[in-house]
Amino acid sequence: MAENNRKLSDEDMARVDEYLSSPIHQVERKPYRPWLLLLVLWVVVASLGGVALLFAWMNGLL
Repeated sequence: MAENNRKLSDEDMARVDEYLSSPIHQVERKPYRPWLLLLVLWVVVASLGGVALLFAWMNGLL
């Protein structure tokens, strides 16, 4: 059926490579730190839980 499954011609692929290799697209990023994300999420959830318990205690629900 289709001999060539590529969607871009060689010329277009060369343009894409040139665009992506330009300095503006070469940004250094900090490494991904999943444990820090987990810690932040835990602090947010614990804080919201504490606020909910305080609210319940102040309104005589506990």
